[in-house]
Order: sequence, then structure tokens, then C-alpha cells
Amino acid sequence: MAVQPRRVCLVGVGLIAGSLGLALKRADAVGEVVGLGRRAEQLARARELGAIDRYSLDPSEALAGCDLVVLGVPLGSVRGVMEQLRPCLDADTVLTDVGSAKGCVVDDVEAALGRFPTTFVPGHPIAGTEHSGVEAAFATLFEGRRVILTPTADTSDDATASVQWMWERAGAEVITMSVEHHDRMLAITSHLPHLLAFGLVDMLSRAPDHEEILRYAAGGFRDFTRIASSDPVMWRDICLGNREAVLDALGGYRRDLETLAELVEAADAEGLEAIFRSAKQTRDAHLHWFER
Repeated sequence: MAVQPRRVCLVGVGLIAGSLGLALKRADAVGEVVGLGRRAEQLARARELGAIDRYSLDPSEALAGCDLVVLGVPLGSVRGVMEQLRPCLDADTVLTDVGSAKGCVVDDVEAALGRFPTTFVPGHPIAGTEHSGVEAAFATLFEGRRVILTPTADTSDDATASVQWMWERAGAEVITMSVEHHDRMLAITSHLPHLLAFGLVDMLSRAPDHEEILRYAAGGFRDFTRIASSDPVMWRDICLGNREAVLDALGGYRRDLETLAELVEAADAEGLEAIFRSAKQTRDAHLHWFER
């Protein structure tokens, strides 16, 4: 199996898969990018925007001759989509995904196919915006950003190499780690912040004077809650798909929040300042990672 795929099929062409298609075409990295989905109008729009070369609603037609298939569907749809793709997959077709949780993807792929294929490489680009849909896609989304691959013990080196090559052509830096480590890290750094942003905005929306509250919200509120404009269905699936790690992260945050409440209640100025200084020093020391 060639390391460099020439024909790629994007299953579900939204922000991430659409941006990948644009990036691959911009780099002239593959011969053809094919779109597969349920709605012809959305796929036609993706072709109009240049994210794909052609599309089909028929899996067998879309996957014919494809070296690499990228699942760009919500986590809750992975198992059903893989069941539909199963009859159309060649034994050497490389598979990957872009989901924000990996353990549930591994489980769903294995359940759908009856085994975990050696050609499947779970993946997660650490990139995106609060917007969704192919209209929000852009070719430089992955430039200088990280893509985490989480190959299992069953994943072949050739399949991993093909997926790594694809993401590098899109401009990304590729790293690998275990499924478990990925899900724990992302629960803390991504899934928990989204839960907090959604929760805060929802809490304010239920306040009787929420219009006035939001009218006077400053930049800090805007920056902190920007991600609450993200796709609710996608984040519902992420929280449920990575449930155990998310619950661990929430538990740790709940305990620290109780500590903050106790410090405020006790008017403990030194205690509050110590936490604030520690947080500032940590963030300032790692600011170069946040700005990538």
C-alpha cells in the first residue's frame, strides 16, 4: 500500500473535513478529493467552494478507488456510518477520523466492522473555530497546528504513515499518543472549557435580567464564552463519547471551585492572590503554545 494516497474520500464535509479538502487541493497533494454525505445540496456547496472535486450520495460510488477515507461526521454517527461503509471498503483502504474523543471511535468502529481493522488510524486535528459547516472552512486552518494520531496496537505502520503524510501536506504537525492519554488530555484542555462556557451562558440566559447582563458584558466574557457558539450536537456527542474522562475533569474542577468559594467567603485575600498568581505564571509561561 502506497504511503502517499492519491484519492481521498471525505465522509461528511463540514468545517474540518472541508478545510482538509481545501488544504490538500491547495498543496496539490492528492489527485482527487471525493465527498460523501446525505444531502446533495451541502455536497454541491462543498464542490462550489473547492473543498471537493466531486461527490456522491452512494458509498460504493464515492469510495471506489479511494486510498484513504476520512470520517468527518459527529461522534454519535460514527458507528452507523461505518456500518454503511463496511460493504464498500477494500481490505487495504486506509481509514481515519477527526473526532475529539478517541476511545468511543475505536469502540464504534470495532462494533460496526466486527473487528478493529489494521488500516484504521484514529486521529484528531487540534484546530477549529466556533463556526461549523463547509462555508466556514478555509485552507490554512491546519497550518502550524497539531494533529494527534492514536494508532492502536492493531494499526499498521503503513496506514499510520499514510495518514501522517496527508496531515503534513495540509500543513499540520503530527504527533502520536495512546487513545487513553489523548482522551484524558482533551477532557481537561478542551471538553471541560466548552462545558463551562456553555454552562455559563445558559445560566445567564435564564436570569430575568439577562438582556441587561449581556449588554454590559466586557471583553473577558466575550473571550471566555466564544466557544459557546460551537455546534451543540457535536459537543453533546463529545461529552458523552468521552464521558468518564470528562467526569473526572469536572470532579477536579468542582473541588477547586469549592476552594475558591471558601476563599471568597472567608475574605482570604492572600489565598485568592496565591491562586491567581500561580495561574498567571503558568499561563504566561506557556503562552507560546496557546497562540499557535
